[in-house]
Amino acid sequence: MKKVYVDVDAKWLKEGLIVPVAIYWQMGQDESEVERFVIDRIISGPERRTSQVGGVGKRYVIEISGQRRNLFLEKDRWFLEVNR
Repeated sequence: MKKVYVDVDAKWLKEGLIVPVAIYWQMGQDESEVERFVIDRIISGPERRTSQVGGVGKRYVIEISGQRRNLFLEKDRWFLEVNR
């Protein structure tokens, strides 16, 4: 597993919850090649968890295009756990 930091669109609800809406994934070596992926649903979260790749944060289990991913909010940055 590897930790990959990503940009995230998120909503801040009046109750104080942060809800991720979409992630931005760098498609190649060129930093300008970024694609936006809408989060289809949040399966669970936020939960306070330790990631497999190190770090503690709020974990959201999300679904994008039928695939489940662990998305973490670590202090003030978002990252995905990926197999690479």
